[in-house]
Amino acid sequence: MRIAAISDIHGNLPALEAVLADIARRGCDLTVNLGDIVSGPLWPRETLERLVPLDLPTIAGNHERQLLGDPAGLAPSDAHARQALTAAQLDWIRALPPRLRLDEVLLCHGTPGSDLQYLLDDIAPPVLVAASAHAVAARLDHPDAAGAAVVLCGHSHTPRQLRLDDGRLACNPGSVGLPAFDTEYPVRHQSGTGTPHARYAVLERRGGGWHADLVAVEYDHQAAAHRAAELGRADWAHALRTGRMP
Repeated sequence: MRIAAISDIHGNLPALEAVLADIARRGCDLTVNLGDIVSGPLWPRETLERLVPLDLPTIAGNHERQLLGDPAGLAPSDAHARQALTAAQLDWIRALPPRLRLDEVLLCHGTPGSDLQYLLDDIAPPVLVAASAHAVAARLDHPDAAGAAVVLCGHSHTPRQLRLDDGRLACNPGSVGLPAFDTEYPVRHQSGTGTPHARYAVLERRGGGWHADLVAVEYDHQAAAHRAAELGRADWAHALRTGRMP
């Protein structure tokens, strides 16, 4: 079984197309989607038009939850997505579960208990650093993670994997569509890969255990940056071009 894990597309349709093509080239048996699918100043409606017919196992990220809130209180990225989506697309988002279990593989956006907490990263302002195995194990102390051999997460946009002492594998594939961001929650910090590549992961069970390969894919990131700049988001344009925040 070969599983492709995608996350944090953020409406970046050219990045998604490049990743889906690479997944097909590698002959993956299943693709799973870990949330934060459309929020941002790019192509939210078109992204769902591409994704929904694929019927991938998909969970909601924090931005799916947030963009369904009071329209008057939405942050700019969520507001752009909300106004662009059709009623049917919003209904599709409402139906997404926060977590999903596929046999021994658990899908969550942040941690099993929170879509706003990082699983494999700690905040060391102003950046993210790799979390310790002890911290990761504590964050996996959740009923839905019991018996899972693999936990797939997103949210931090940072490609990472960690093998725990008990053999469990935790993996963040990184972000398909946004290689850098900054946020003030819970304190001001930023994330960035330092390159504009689209990211995903391929997981395979072999030799009695699960193994992950973190994949970086080139795509027309200049087109995505141009789209963000046209819509007045110079911060996104810079992130998409460089993999860093301004």
